[in-house]
Amino acid sequence: MLIALLPGDGIGPKVVAEAVRVLDALAIEGFDFKEAPVGGAAYHESGHPLPGATLDLAKRADAILFGAVGDPACDGLERHLRPEQAILGLRKELALFANLRPANLFPELAGASALRPEIARNIDLMIVRELTGDVYFGEKGMRCTDDGLREGYDIMAYDEVEIAQIARVGFETAQTRRGRLCSVDKANVLETSQLWRDVVI
Repeated sequence: MLIALLPGDGIGPKVVAEAVRVLDALAIEGFDFKEAPVGGAAYHESGHPLPGATLDLAKRADAILFGAVGDPACDGLERHLRPEQAILGLRKELALFANLRPANLFPELAGASALRPEIARNIDLMIVRELTGDVYFGEKGMRCTDDGLREGYDIMAYDEVEIAQIARVGFETAQTRRGRLCSVDKANVLETSQLWRDVVI
C-alpha cells in the first residue's frame, strides 16, 4: 500500500511523523511510505505549493497523510502561489469533494464544557462539508467601485451533480449512525441554497 506523506508547514511535519510512528508500531506488512513537499515548504523548494511530482505521487497513492499548509512568509505572494492553494489543488485534482468532521465529547470532559454536563456528554455529530464547489472554486477577484473603494468578490455556484454527490455522502453517513440528517441552507435568500433544497429535499 503506497502512502503519500505530505507534511507541509507549521505543525504538519510533526503530526505526519507521529502518524508514521503509529503505523510503524502496528507492524502491518506492506506499507510503502513516500514523502513529497507541499505548501510553503514546496514553494520555497520549487516555486509552487503543489509541484507536479507531489501531485503525481498523490494520484498514485492508496492513501495520503497530509499535515498542514500555511506559511506567514508566503502571505505576500500572488494567491495562486500561496501554500493554501496546495490543498485546494489536491481536492480538485483528486475529486475530494467530501469532508467528514466528527464532533463529539469524551464523557470525562463533560464537566469542562460550557454546556450542562447532561447535554455535553451526548454530543455526537458528524458534519458533512462539500469541498469542491462554492466560493473556493468560483470566480473571484478585486475591483474598484464607482466611489473608488476596493471591493472583493467571490461567486458561489453549485450544480445539481455537485449537490447530489455530497447529499449522497450525507445520507450514507447517516445510515451508519442514528439515521438522522439535517441539511442546512439559506434558501429564502440564496439561489444556490434553493437549488440545494430542490435537489436534496
